[in-house]
Amino acid sequence: MIKIKIADNYFKRLIGLMFKRDIDYGLLIILKYGSSIHTCFMLFTIDVYFLDENKIIIDKITLKPWKYYKTRKKAKYVFEVKENSINLKIGDRLDF
Repeated sequence: MIKIKIADNYFKRLIGLMFKRDIDYGLLIILKYGSSIHTCFMLFTIDVYFLDENKIIIDKITLKPWKYYKTRKKAKYVFEVKENSINLKIGDRLDF
């Protein structure tokens, strides 16, 4: 089980995990437009899971700071966690 914070407004989506030194939770981003993220101003590597409207993981990537990624699949949610802090795979369904 992992604690989750939800980025459900413009400001929370904009800031995300930027400037954080460490986290002990996952950040769930509710996408409004597009399916891309960046790790600018982040201080650690993260695992990023893209989920569809059914909360099923459709893509996963590990990103170091100062990277950009756009999934080719249509995602409704992005779940970001500290690298190797949770073991999820494509096809898993999250409950939230």
